Formats: sequence, structure tokens, C-alpha cells
Amino acid sequence: MGRSRGGLTTKIHALVDAEGRPIRIALTPGQAHDTTAAEDLLADLKPGATLLADKAYDSNAIRQQAADQEVWANIPPKSNRKGSFVFSAFLYRYRNLVERFFNKLKQFRGIATRYDKNPDNFLASIKLASARIWIRSYESAA
Repeated sequence: MGRSRGGLTTKIHALVDAEGRPIRIALTPGQAHDTTAAEDLLADLKPGATLLADKAYDSNAIRQQAADQEVWANIPPKSNRKGSFVFSAFLYRYRNLVERFFNKLKQFRGIATRYDKNPDNFLASIKLASARIWIRSYESAA
């Protein structure tokens, strides 16, 4: 749980597969930078995978971790970045799968309104909703 002028805040970080289903989920305080959760989220990526992330995840540490795991990082460079990196705008369009996952997650009222004040309970409810999202993806495939 993080503190801000507006009250308690929490960020939800998610790693999704090519179908938009969640693989890993993490919570951080609202005032924490996005890169603080990236190391744990990216630990399970397989060699040859493609990492699509937004500008908030553009850091040398994340790019180095992706290179060490033999993962191609397609992250748009921040406007103040000195060096340049290979970036595919065509592949970046598929990052909307993460946004679609968050849209599905916010359909659960308890998550959208943040009823749980305990971070462990909130994470458990997010994981439960994620399991339902997985189940729905298999129901429509039949």
C-alpha cells in the first residue's frame, strides 16, 4: 500500500501471454516506479520470447536482463534517452493485450473499487479474477 495526497494507492503489474492471459502478477505501492516490479515479472521469460512494454519500463537494467535471458525487448525509448535501440512499431501494437487484460480485470467490482485494504487479500482477489479470465478463454475455444 502506498501513500499519496489522494490516499492509499497500489499499482498492479502484469505479464500476459500472446492470448492476453495473465502469467505473473505483482503489486507495488502507488508511488513506486514501474521498474521495481519488472525483475520478478521477467524472471520466467523463455529464450526467444518478445517483451512488449511501455516507456515506463525503458531502463538499462530491464534491457540487460532481457538480453541475459535471450529475450528481445521491444520497448519504445524514453524521450530523454541518449542511445537508440531497435524498436518495431508494428509489434508494439500487440501490447494492447495487456490493456485488454486490465479492462477484463476491472470488470470485477471488488477489484475496480478496491474493497480490500490488505494488500495480500487484494492480490488474492486479483489472482482469483485472473483464474476466471483463464477459464473464460478456454470456454470460448470449444
